[in-house]
Amino acid sequence: MKYSFRQLEVFLAAAHFQNITRAAESLAMSQSAASSALKELENQFDIQLFDRVGKRLQLNELGRLYRPKVEAILAQANELEQAFSKHTEVGALKVGATLTIGNYLAVGVMAQYMNTPTRPRVALEVANTSTIARRVKDFELDIGLIEGELQSSELDVIPWRGDELVVFCSPSHPLASIGSLTDEDLRKATWIMREQGSGTRQSFERGMHGLLPDLNVLLELEHTEAIKRAVEANLGIGCLSDVVLADAFKRGSLVPLAVPEHRRFDRQFYFILHKQKYRSAGIDAWIELCRKLR
Repeated sequence: MKYSFRQLEVFLAAAHFQNITRAAESLAMSQSAASSALKELENQFDIQLFDRVGKRLQLNELGRLYRPKVEAILAQANELEQAFSKHTEVGALKVGATLTIGNYLAVGVMAQYMNTPTRPRVALEVANTSTIARRVKDFELDIGLIEGELQSSELDVIPWRGDELVVFCSPSHPLASIGSLTDEDLRKATWIMREQGSGTRQSFERGMHGLLPDLNVLLELEHTEAIKRAVEANLGIGCLSDVVLADAFKRGSLVPLAVPEHRRFDRQFYFILHKQKYRSAGIDAWIELCRKLR
């Protein structure tokens, strides 16, 4: 770039004051420095922007032509400088979320985020934990929201909120009338489960340690709604987040089952970020909105 912003500032100040001394004072420069900056600007492009009458500078036709363009450039540069210095500009985000979070929590956060003054866009990708983690590692997503535990030297895994899986069945299922299930009941049941690689499946298997080889898994499905419909149709029992099941329990289309006390299905939701990813104002705003979510 042949010109500097300082040269453009001198040009505008000289156009305003029509005097190089007063222009220099307004920019906290010496008169000689301001005069040199203006002369260099004209010499670099072999142009003359002012008619000089003694100490008075009068914009000529060429100067009047370029003045609004220079004003626009410096105004944009000033806005960018303020954004850089304040780090408060909330921009577009690429967010990845696992199925439970993406379908039942993230959409509400999106609505709030996109309703901020700059009206930023959010691209939401919903996939299982392993896919979201891979996409964050490859810098294809700015932030991930996952429901599975993760070990990675490339990612920061930040706790977000607690969650709990609930075993459930249809109201007409034989197990619905049993007060509290035993391990034998769980072993004999037919299961409709999330697929391998999902955070829900990972948490379920941790809670069912010791029984896994004996479980009768009829279906493995990627979508929670499909699992709920299969369970409503009495194809088996399921285990999903209470976030997913709350409405169905209220309607009575599904009922929770009490599992043995030693079967723990509590878990954490996490934010994941690449360790080399810059924490922009947008990312910080997204995390703050998520933490406020009820």
